[in-house]
Amino acid sequence: MIGLIMFGAALLILAIGYPVAFTFGSVSIFFGIAAVILQMWPDMSLVGISSEFFQMFSMMPFRIFYIMRNTILMAVPLFIFMGIILQKSGLAERLLEAMGTLFGKVRGGIAVSTVLVGALLAASTGVVGASVVAMGVISLPVMLKYGYSKQLATGVICASGTLGQIIPPSIVLIVLGDVFQQPVGDLFQAAVGPGVTLIVLYILYILFISFVKKDIAPAMPMHEGTKAANLLEALRAIIPPLTLVLLVLGSIFMGIATPTESASVGCIGATVLAAFYRRLNWKIVEEASLTTVKITGMVFAILIGATAFSMVFIYSGADYIVEDALLALPGQRWTFIFLTMLTIMVLGFFIDFIEISYIVIPIILPISARLGIDPLWFSILIAMNLQTSFLTPPFGFSLFFLKGVCPPGLKTTDMYKGVIPFIFLQILVLISLVIFPGIYGFKPFLE
Repeated sequence: MIGLIMFGAALLILAIGYPVAFTFGSVSIFFGIAAVILQMWPDMSLVGISSEFFQMFSMMPFRIFYIMRNTILMAVPLFIFMGIILQKSGLAERLLEAMGTLFGKVRGGIAVSTVLVGALLAASTGVVGASVVAMGVISLPVMLKYGYSKQLATGVICASGTLGQIIPPSIVLIVLGDVFQQPVGDLFQAAVGPGVTLIVLYILYILFISFVKKDIAPAMPMHEGTKAANLLEALRAIIPPLTLVLLVLGSIFMGIATPTESASVGCIGATVLAAFYRRLNWKIVEEASLTTVKITGMVFAILIGATAFSMVFIYSGADYIVEDALLALPGQRWTFIFLTMLTIMVLGFFIDFIEISYIVIPIILPISARLGIDPLWFSILIAMNLQTSFLTPPFGFSLFFLKGVCPPGLKTTDMYKGVIPFIFLQILVLISLVIFPGIYGFKPFLE
């Protein structure tokens, strides 16, 4: 049981606010010593405890070197750098202005534009924080200026920003590809269907609520100019990032390049776009590089801490307890899917997707394999669930990102109320992915 107690202790310390990587590392050392003492009790000695403890972590250096040499994870810093360069090049601002000219005269048009821009940013950057902040700074003041409901405006921005979790190239999918040992290109292709479904549902909801409640999202007065001029200006803003998306994702889907290779193409493309918009300078490159190093360092530090945590967890035998308990439940596959999805969603209230991916998923992965669950389908299901966790109050990361750039008069409760409809839409797609996997190209195997 010491492994289960360790899991609870780690969650408690994380809830207090300690850094994730150091929490997992320190908890692993403390409970690793405790597990060795209990294992050797009462015939124990200091030499014996030390020997057993170091034997427990004897594979740790090899795990760290494996992480350092992992070609899949090399795509993480590349996509992060690509996203930051695009953010600083003014891509989001140009896209929102262009979409506004096309959809502004429709009720809810600015909100629809925000969803479409969020989808394009997701497909070209994959960085949730950058997308939410960019649209919060640019789109939120415009929507509030033209009389949009505070709840709808904030909900649209948070939901659109989190599309980067499921729409390729997604950092979440890269991490899950490493955990599940699945080709990242296959994950990218499998995620397109659910991602597009989510975008369509967002737009339909916005149009419906704008039609029912006339004053919640009024049409924006259009600027002077011909339709042809507005369309040409919109195309000038849309075509460059769309070309980059086609280069990055097209090279993966057509088998021309691996995700890591296409990420390097994306970095070059993002730099060219920044130069195209006349925003490329040494300061932007320096800031993007430093931010990339910081985020990547955080991700890999968490990964190493999570590796130590899993070693102690397995040493204590807690994985067998969890496996036996889940396999003994009635309904097996259905019950397992329901409990794992509920657990991941609840944990998403408190901890980030990286910790869930490297702590929780390795525990349930052997059980899903024994139950004959398709790992590709299961990984997309988890990715959709992790995306939902970015919106769920009170600790949804998108809410924190947006709160940091909100006007003073906008309350946190407005944001909470605004994201609730979009959370239900995400859960609806999640349920459809479970019950009707054939819609998204997966074989229906849950009997």
